[in-house]
Amino acid sequence: MSAISATAVRDLRDRTDMPMMKCKAALEKAGGDMDKAILILREEGGKFLSSDKGARDTAEGRIAAYTDIPGKVGAIVEIRCESPSVVKNDRFVALGNDFAKHIAIKNPANVDAFLAETNIDDPTKTNQQKLEDIVGLIRENMRVARFARVGGASGSYVHHDGTVGVIIEVKGEGTPDPEMLKDICAHVVALRPGYLKADELPADIRDREKAFAKQQAEQGAAGKPANVIEKIAEGKFNTWLAENVLLDQPIANQAKYGKKTVGQLLAEAKLEAVKFVRLKVGEAN
Repeated sequence: MSAISATAVRDLRDRTDMPMMKCKAALEKAGGDMDKAILILREEGGKFLSSDKGARDTAEGRIAAYTDIPGKVGAIVEIRCESPSVVKNDRFVALGNDFAKHIAIKNPANVDAFLAETNIDDPTKTNQQKLEDIVGLIRENMRVARFARVGGASGSYVHHDGTVGVIIEVKGEGTPDPEMLKDICAHVVALRPGYLKADELPADIRDREKAFAKQQAEQGAAGKPANVIEKIAEGKFNTWLAENVLLDQPIANQAKYGKKTVGQLLAEAKLEAVKFVRLKVGEAN
């Protein structure tokens, strides 16, 4: 076999981001065949996952989302890795986007079922194999942490650093505007509402907040008539709703939409929010 040229090693490094010595070794093993060398590096990824190195902590990661309003499906997924530098790696980003699309369209039951399925865009591989391919190229432990799917018209937003994202599902007579739904999702990323609608608040949460609002009103308006205290308490409870319930929150981008709540914005578009999911890397549901 002829010697492996430095140019070939550099080309393989450019295509895989692998260390030069590993690229040279793979090319030597492949007899200089570039495609075979890439396959060898990918196969090593599967071995990496099954080794002790595959158990290393995946403390970093990114959120990816996919929405298809004509198809009325959407999904959001969290994939994890070891180091911050990998979060912005083009291959890792593309993997997340690919997985979000598959989840939206195929609707797997859970993470294990998803990994076992044949990838929607590459019928020659399962999603587990797609994951192992990227592990083999980047040489870092990775895993799919969780995902959520919606089965209706939807919009999404992922923050520029990939650490947090939101998907929202809507229904109604109106035609969903992807830009407006994206802005609502960005609003959720920034303001972190805990609930979608006031009438869907758990009874214990509603009772707790109303009791707290009344207690504050009584302390701040001692000696005033009961009806006045009641109105003050109602105002305080409504303030809490505007801070914690999405549809009662004033939309964050008022320069674009004016002083409207998210609920008013959707109602004007003849739409109703069904659900939203906010995922942040490493944060519990």
